[in-house]
Amino acid sequence: MPKSIIIPEGTGVPIAPFVPGTLADGVVYVSGTLPFDKQNNVVFPGDAAAQTRHVLDTIKKVIETAGGTLDDVTFNSIFITDWNNYAAINQVYAEYFPGEKPARFCIQCGLVKPEALIEIASIAHIGK
Repeated sequence: MPKSIIIPEGTGVPIAPFVPGTLADGVVYVSGTLPFDKQNNVVFPGDAAAQTRHVLDTIKKVIETAGGTLDDVTFNSIFITDWNNYAAINQVYAEYFPGEKPARFCIQCGLVKPEALIEIASIAHIGK
């Protein structure tokens, strides 16, 4: 099965050996996305809503670069550092997925940089 690497214009260099997304057989797999700027600094420290918005905007760019939209997202894996941010994260999340929601899970864990409050990985089915 051939695959295509998806790297939106303006993407910074990842801090580990991965790419923002991979397209294979009409499915876009978006890597775990953190609230990083192009230099891998955490944006909006302490603001879970703003970090969530930044992460979802980044995911949107990956999926759009592959030819899809957020409506094509079928699954999200959500990692948060503190359940106290859950309501703020869900409020922003609902703005990006206003209609039929994708399946998802959400767990609390530590992330690669302590200032990061959220990480999301997505799967989108955009067709062939």
